[in-house]
Amino acid sequence: MNIGKRIKEVLKEKGQSVTWFSEQIPCERSNVYNIFRRQSIDIDLLFTISSILQHDFFKELSDDWNKDYTADNESGDTTGETE
Repeated sequence: MNIGKRIKEVLKEKGQSVTWFSEQIPCERSNVYNIFRRQSIDIDLLFTISSILQHDFFKELSDDWNKDYTADNESGDTTGETE
């Protein structure tokens, strides 16, 4: 999962602007666009964003990981590593 892209999607689903979001965090708007480009994110920042958007990104990440883990085990890959 691309967490930055997902945060951007949820922000849009909630009908909120980048300006509103930057004021809530708080940070500069340019930093919000930086967040949208991230493949990974600090847990504390993700907790803050989850609270602001009232969305459980942690559950989504866990579900995504479990899906990948299950697929690896079904294919015989017991290392837990994806190619």
